[in-house]
Amino acid sequence: MKPTSNLSNGRAVIPAALRTQLDIQDGDQLIWSARDGELVATTRRAQLQKAQDLFQKYVPRNSPSLADELIAERRAASEAE
Repeated sequence: MKPTSNLSNGRAVIPAALRTQLDIQDGDQLIWSARDGELVATTRRAQLQKAQDLFQKYVPRNSPSLADELIAERRAASEAE
């Protein structure tokens, strides 16, 4: 059986089993959206992980730091002035 909760005064309780499964902690900010007629909640931490995973498809972990490369280019350009 799926965990359920009731809406009361505009508030719903996220069942403990789901909070544990999704590692939702007290104080976590939830991001809400409606998708295909369903209410979807995620955390900033989960969104960050999703973005990092997407980024890793294009920039492998063992590649040089893009920030370090940009800083080196800017320093070289300022020294050439």
